[in-house]
Amino acid sequence: MASSTAVVSLEAGNLLKAGSAGGGLSKEIRHGHGRTAHNMSSSSLRKKSDLSLVSKLRCDLLRSLLANLQEIFLGTKLFVLFPAVPLAFAAEYFNFGRAWLFALSLLGLTPLAERVSFLTEQIAYYTGPTVGGLLNATCGNATELIIALFALHRGKIEVVKCSLVGSILSNLLLVLGSSLFCGGLANLGKEQLFDRKQADVNTGLLLLGALCHLLPLMFRYAVNSGDPTFATVPTLELSRVCSIVMFLAYVAYLFFQLKTHRQLFESQEDDDDNDDVVSEDEAVLGFPSALSWLVGMTVVIAILSEYVVSTIEAASESWGISVSFISIILLPIVGNAAEHAGAIIFAFKNKLDITLGVSLGSATQISMFVVPLSVIVAWIIGVQMDLDFNMLETGSLILAILVTAFTLQDGTSHYLKGIVLLLCYIAIGACFFVLKTPPNQTNDIKLDVSTIVSRALDA
Repeated sequence: MASSTAVVSLEAGNLLKAGSAGGGLSKEIRHGHGRTAHNMSSSSLRKKSDLSLVSKLRCDLLRSLLANLQEIFLGTKLFVLFPAVPLAFAAEYFNFGRAWLFALSLLGLTPLAERVSFLTEQIAYYTGPTVGGLLNATCGNATELIIALFALHRGKIEVVKCSLVGSILSNLLLVLGSSLFCGGLANLGKEQLFDRKQADVNTGLLLLGALCHLLPLMFRYAVNSGDPTFATVPTLELSRVCSIVMFLAYVAYLFFQLKTHRQLFESQEDDDDNDDVVSEDEAVLGFPSALSWLVGMTVVIAILSEYVVSTIEAASESWGISVSFISIILLPIVGNAAEHAGAIIFAFKNKLDITLGVSLGSATQISMFVVPLSVIVAWIIGVQMDLDFNMLETGSLILAILVTAFTLQDGTSHYLKGIVLLLCYIAIGACFFVLKTPPNQTNDIKLDVSTIVSRALDA
């Protein structure tokens, strides 16, 4: 008991001394931490906690507890959304409307996603940049991954597909488009430049992912056309092979990012232009606290994700909006709001390398990690999920990647490029808003066409 109290007291001292000139990590370790674009984007939504009142408490244990709570819940500009979390639990317990439960759960996921990013960064101070980078690569899109896994467990394959495609489209068109537009207007008198090397790496991986999405779709249409050459090629098996290829490409990308070419992905801060960003030169939470909070918040995210998945059809009926529109447009916008805001803030400051690292990095992570992992997990649990995301979703994805690649090809930016990306996103959103065909009906149509073709071939 005495040793645990000593640990708590030491951690309280670290919390109260964070940011002081004499405490914390050495300068060499701080610069070696190698803050990525995701880390800095999350930092833009954090605010410094005033621990002056907490420091006056005499009880070490109480002082440590209150300091932890203040850092976790009041250390972000999104703290106003935290009440949505207990309200979502209350809505479930007291049987409020299912649409209310969906909306409150979705709002509650927004600050939790930002706090998970904060906690993984805190853990990285103790584990080193490599392990921290792996944590960030795994937990960077934890919300989308958890929602996908729960939807798979419930057999809602089309919800998984639409939400993952929507996340990629949101990052490429909405986030990047808003950032380039706002950054262009805020820096009309400056030439906006960025390093094309990181953008080229991400767009190359995105094109590989688009190819892996396109192959099962082409095979399905080849089978339906009656070409006997493709009659014996199972789309599901092809999708699983492509998923393994995508996963291996993501592992190579991590090795490239964290080891051989780390300098391409490390973002440098300017000390004289960092007024709105909380400096993260040293840890403000102890390792045991950061790990405990990370586990706890992951559990809460899992519960809220279960609420979202179980009530999405009820919300669709109540609001008169198709499930595909909710999955492709609303889920990604709300789930990634913290990341989106951070990217726009740095675009205002003419730091487009950070903005591109956030938008393109998140899109790459979804495409090359979350999507193939969902297919592999579905394979393990016996759910037949493939990479055939239908013509509309796949075509929108490929065109979005191509438009983004052409937009970034010259290494410069202005507000017109942002307008083009935003208009592309609005057009795609309007398409899915008009589309009223529910996912189950889409599956039935696909099965009916396959049945008709197979009977014709047998005849």
